Amino acid sequence: YETIIFRLLFTMLLSGLIGIEREYHGKPAGLRTNIVVGLAAALMTITSVRSMEIFPQVVGLDPTRIVSTIVTGIGFIGAGAILRKNPSGSGGGVIGLTTAATLWLVTGLGIAVGMGFYFEALFTTALIFFTFILGTKLVDWTRSYAKAYPPKPILEEDLDD
Repeated sequence: YETIIFRLLFTMLLSGLIGIEREYHGKPAGLRTNIVVGLAAALMTITSVRSMEIFPQVVGLDPTRIVSTIVTGIGFIGAGAILRKNPSGSGGGVIGLTTAATLWLVTGLGIAVGMGFYFEALFTTALIFFTFILGTKLVDWTRSYAKAYPPKPILEEDLDD
């Protein structure tokens, strides 16, 4: 049981780190949501992998089946996090895409740790923090540059070239 406890605690740590970053920035899916999603994915993955050990006589038992349904199911939660800026439908855009993607990511972390892929999960967590930190600065710089030097609209005749 030590391995299972470690996998769940490691998932909680990695998902929690991402959740703290989201919480700090006031996003709707913060610490608790990210931990719950990560742990749920890890638990379901561990259950799936362990079922192979418990029922070796069952032919065709595939632990990746549960994993694939986890990925599909989290899409519904992620979709609920995406909102229109202007619900009336005129102009605006959407918010919550990064929140939805973060929930999808911690699901992947839970799956990876649930299968024992610790390095991959840890390295991915580091890459996400790198993306959040450097990516935010790059996005801010790009947006301020675009305000100072607005892009030229693409005209139909430009597309023919």
